[in-house]
Amino acid sequence: MNTRIVKIGNIEIGGFKPIAVQTMCNTFTTDIEKTVEQCKRVADVGSDIVRITVPSIKEVEPIRIIRETLRKDGYTIPIVADIHFSCATALKVAPFVDKVRINPGNFHRDHNKAKEEFAKLVVICREHNTAIRIGLNHGSLGDYITNLYGNSALAMAKAAMDWIQMCVDNDFYNVVVSLKSSNTLVMVEAYRHLEAKMKEADICLPIHLGVTEAGNGDSARIKSCIGISTLLSEGIGNTIRVSLTEAPENEIPIASYLANRYATPQSPNKIYSSMTSVEISQGKAIATYDSTSRDKLILDVACDFGKRLLDKEIDEIDIKGSYLDEHGEPQSIEGSGLGEYLEDELMQGARRRFYKPEYVACPGCGRTLYNLEDSFEEVKRRTKHFKDVVIAVMGCIVNGPGEMADADWGYVGEGNKKVSIYKKQELLLKHIPEDEAVDTLIHLIEEDLKNKQ
Repeated sequence: MNTRIVKIGNIEIGGFKPIAVQTMCNTFTTDIEKTVEQCKRVADVGSDIVRITVPSIKEVEPIRIIRETLRKDGYTIPIVADIHFSCATALKVAPFVDKVRINPGNFHRDHNKAKEEFAKLVVICREHNTAIRIGLNHGSLGDYITNLYGNSALAMAKAAMDWIQMCVDNDFYNVVVSLKSSNTLVMVEAYRHLEAKMKEADICLPIHLGVTEAGNGDSARIKSCIGISTLLSEGIGNTIRVSLTEAPENEIPIASYLANRYATPQSPNKIYSSMTSVEISQGKAIATYDSTSRDKLILDVACDFGKRLLDKEIDEIDIKGSYLDEHGEPQSIEGSGLGEYLEDELMQGARRRFYKPEYVACPGCGRTLYNLEDSFEEVKRRTKHFKDVVIAVMGCIVNGPGEMADADWGYVGEGNKKVSIYKKQELLLKHIPEDEAVDTLIHLIEEDLKNKQ
């Protein structure tokens, strides 16, 4: 889709510009030194844009200093302020960053007041050449939106159009839009609705793609590639983030792979799949690969078959061939068991069949008040025997009950070494000591499964 071009600092996205890669810091914004170091690391490995959380007014001055320090040190990477629940903070921080991300679902509880505050934000952003991202997340759409449209992919697109219309009403077009979900089906459907509605209204703004709270490891990479590649292959998407519950710099190679794979054929960094042949018959695909590494094979397979699985063009996959291991030695995809493993992961990532628990986990940011990565690994290790259960591990209340919309169970950090546990979106227990929380979660899941038998 040919969109307007939006300028974010020294980066232009939209139109036929290259797909921009971005990530988000997971440091405390008030820790200026660590945040600056992390911004430099992600810039050094290829991130075009970096987002930093600004949860309150007290983080406004630190993010100003962070941006100034980066510029003095020769780093021009655009800085995005991530705002939740505080339109006042958005107004304060807008002059000191290159873009402000707001979530319409929690910008202000009163919709009329939200419109007033947004109009003020537009004035400040226009004055300081600051872009805005209208960033909706499935599960945190807010009462105003869900009361009007419900909580669905279509509701997300309709809500985005309401806010886009506010931009039009204020004659402000330096805007990017995102509609994220941890569910690849919902995510893809929402962006398809958005593209159609923007074309119908003749207001085509750049689109930021991402599968939110994807988790970590192979599963997160596969799930992210399934959702993002499906849309990029349809010409939807101008900037991308792969959200991992890992160090932010780990996100960049996957996002860069996607950006280069779906670049124009004339691009010097264009990437092609290592698939050498494919046969599709009666809903089954038999694909052969000759891959230079396990990592590339995983990304290739997810992009080659993600869209086909989501759109139900195929129902089965058989992956064959070879890949080079970490020592450069060829390994059989079938003989190593990797083929069967990838087939299971693809089916789960595309929501076609579940062979293990589905995990939803935010990547962490400056709002996270406990060791999210270690806690997530412990939850995964201790709950891997469950099946057909969706478990969310969230870093804070912002990414807690709202954004784990698809989860059966939620494990949410409170800070002070305490955890809350949710069933669906209902708070069951709070203030559980961290060293007891996983045992408590497992007990609750087991009791619930017994009661269903």
